[in-house]
Amino acid sequence: MHRLIIKTAKKREVLDITELVEDQLADSSSASGICHLFVLHTTAALTTADLDAGTDLDMLDAFEAMVPKLRYRHPHNPAHVGDHILSALIGTSLSLLFEERKLLLGTWQRVVLIELDGPRERELALSVSASA
Repeated sequence: MHRLIIKTAKKREVLDITELVEDQLADSSSASGICHLFVLHTTAALTTADLDAGTDLDMLDAFEAMVPKLRYRHPHNPAHVGDHILSALIGTSLSLLFEERKLLLGTWQRVVLIELDGPRERELALSVSASA
């Protein structure tokens, strides 16, 4: 298992981590299999996305619109309960196929970390399962 550290720069942002993940696969003893990613935080998420210019901002606007402005009761910090909810909705893990140490992604797909409560240093766990 590998640990990756990603530094975010904004309160909310979409970061392309595709190359970072593929760098780990390049060092893998497995040429093909499944790459499992897990973000070790409750205010960040992982997904795949098309990152044409402006799409990241469109995604963030859409995420913001999904979470209602309620009077949250979270004792730690009610101001970022929406960030916790979005993380749970988007998801904190991905399992991606890879072949010849490259992720199997569609033409426009990129692996992205969604920062919801930055800037911070985010830790991801990465594990590889070889195909038989």
